[in-house]
Amino acid sequence: MTTCKSHPILNLPNMLTMLRIAAIPLMASLLLSPSRPAGLQAAAVFALASITDWLDGYLARRMGIVTVFGKFLDPIADKLIVMAALIMILPFGRVPAWMVLVVLGREIIITGLRGIASNEGIVISASDLGKFKTIFQIVAILGLVLHYDYNWLFGIDNPLVHVNMHNVGMFFLWIATLLTIWSGADYLVKFFRVIVR
Repeated sequence: MTTCKSHPILNLPNMLTMLRIAAIPLMASLLLSPSRPAGLQAAAVFALASITDWLDGYLARRMGIVTVFGKFLDPIADKLIVMAALIMILPFGRVPAWMVLVVLGREIIITGLRGIASNEGIVISASDLGKFKTIFQIVAILGLVLHYDYNWLFGIDNPLVHVNMHNVGMFFLWIATLLTIWSGADYLVKFFRVIVR
């Protein structure tokens, strides 16, 4: 605990967040190739990074070392890795460009509004919609990155157990996109209610 007090940035939760950001170039380089092996490796990197997203928040609360730096960096890291994954698979035609635009546009607008609210000393609590949106985005991106058909019952050659991961990804991306619009509109309403007072 002494180390965390003297160097508040260098604590385990923040280091996990920085590790998540450091994983982005690795994932992006893997996604330069549309091949199945590259997709599997990129999905593994993305999945591990997504686990650290939950873990760093849990550890920060459990260890009582929530910092301003961590509060700032954690959501930025989440947005960066989601944006990077969607942008990298866009040239392969795995995701509609308008959906990527909706996701990225929402994140830019809400981040800007949060900055304005923060400058005014106003805290606008995020709804559970944002959490659900993130979960569906993660599942969708994993499916889209994996992309190909997979037989999840190894050793059994049965077409009934073959799963097309692209279709799985698109199913969850539609839900994530709807939640993205819904949660963005919800935050806008809250923002203007507070600002107009």
